[in-house]
Amino acid sequence: MSPYKAQLRRRLLQQRQAMSKEDWRQKSDRLCQHLERSPFFTAAKTVLAYFSFRQEPDLSPLFTTARQWGFSRCVGDVLVWHSWEFNQPLHKNAYGIFEPLPSAPILLPEMVDLILIPAVACDERGYRLGYGGGYYDRLLASPQWATKPTIGIVFNEAFLPCLPVELWDKQLLGVCTEFGFKTLQKKL
Repeated sequence: MSPYKAQLRRRLLQQRQAMSKEDWRQKSDRLCQHLERSPFFTAAKTVLAYFSFRQEPDLSPLFTTARQWGFSRCVGDVLVWHSWEFNQPLHKNAYGIFEPLPSAPILLPEMVDLILIPAVACDERGYRLGYGGGYYDRLLASPQWATKPTIGIVFNEAFLPCLPVELWDKQLLGVCTEFGFKTLQKKL
């Protein structure tokens, strides 16, 4: 990883965590409203999402909508997706992120209509800057997940014109911020 990428990640994470709780809540709520109206979200019956960590945009207001929700568990160096319903028990993983219990039903790729992907930043070309673990890079590189529509979820200050790109980076279909939803490229 380039020193520039690491420095950019650090700066953006510090900026996001410096946001007031009130500002974070308002921006998250506006982002959810835009996402809820996007054509990809309205058409999706099964959506993979994430539980907010370190002031990532909070999608929890959407978790009571009438659709199947899936959340990941880190198992080794891969993400395993489980079905989850509002108010089902969760536990914290080694990173401090909430996950479904291992006993929750597994979601297979053919069951999934949309993936909402957390990011440190996204750019106007559809690339994302993640947290450095490579979990989503590995997921999106696998043939069974590669064709799934993907939407990066970031606050507008982390929606940048251009990010440094590695050979393994995959483009997202779109990005949603508190200012709206933008389709960035067409998936085949």
